[in-house]
Amino acid sequence: MQDIDAIGAIIGLPPGGAAQNVLITTHQNPDADAMGSSLGLAGYLRKKGHLVTVVTPTDYSQNLHWMSGNENVIAFDEKVRVSVSELFEQADVIFCLDFSALERIRELAPMVRLSRARKILIDHHLEPESFADLALWDPTAAATAELVFQLIVALGDKHLIDVPIAECLYSGLMTDTGSFRHPNTTGNVHRMAAELVDLKIDVSSIHRRIFDNVTLDKFRLLGYVLNEKLKVLPEYKFAYITLTDAELKRYRSKTGDTEGMVNYALAVDGVVMAAILIDRNDEIRMSFRSIGNFSVRDLASKHFSGGGHRNAAGGRTKLSLADTEQKLLTILPEYQQLLLETV
Repeated sequence: MQDIDAIGAIIGLPPGGAAQNVLITTHQNPDADAMGSSLGLAGYLRKKGHLVTVVTPTDYSQNLHWMSGNENVIAFDEKVRVSVSELFEQADVIFCLDFSALERIRELAPMVRLSRARKILIDHHLEPESFADLALWDPTAAATAELVFQLIVALGDKHLIDVPIAECLYSGLMTDTGSFRHPNTTGNVHRMAAELVDLKIDVSSIHRRIFDNVTLDKFRLLGYVLNEKLKVLPEYKFAYITLTDAELKRYRSKTGDTEGMVNYALAVDGVVMAAILIDRNDEIRMSFRSIGNFSVRDLASKHFSGGGHRNAAGGRTKLSLADTEQKLLTILPEYQQLLLETV
């Protein structure tokens, strides 16, 4: 689903034409691909002459605040509800990046749905909800940042990609490929990375600012998780972590502090599937990871109102943390044979 020409017609600014009010939004608890693709696109659209605002449905990790344009991002909360509502009402175009269903943007969902603006989806997740007027959607893309890059190039505007835009797009590409080690790391991924590197971005600095920018509280939480909370079930090739709200508060956990923890469980020798279950007061949020052909997306979709990719998915429940854990353990026998056969 690639409406590139139609998107180009909307964002193209003819000589003497009036700038459009463009809103860009992405999913809750935005990661590096969400923010990198959003801020990269915002930088490009500003160069095209548009008035651009990035609005996120929640705040996001401090290790992403270095990206160019971050100082102008509006993270939604009740204090800004009225002003954000007005922005959506006044928008000419709304870009929806790195999510496939409006529920992923929480309180912003009705604002998008009711807005008279033209809505453009750019995403790589499966089964997109039908809410956008136009879409650049490709589930084979490694990251939404890859699709933003493809759009800019396809519209003949590669020359507009400067170092700040390139840094944002590279961040999304690097993180969603697991630093270029996941199976979604294609030749196109490396070619895009090479083109961005040729613009003289500092890849070492980008990696350091994202991955080597850890608070002491986060390190202590990770130590506690690995020592006390990691459980391994060899009979299922499965490892998982549970975290209560009280434990998060004990270690003064902030947004983004649990990002990537599930990967430590997956790194255990012999483990094929891993999960982390986190008590977020109003619901239990779950992240799943797997290797090989075992689809955590199918498991999350069937049992935990979730979705995502084959090897990286999320889910949620309104059950208690203990009941969610018990439900997960109860369904494992259904997948035991598949798990044991996956290498």
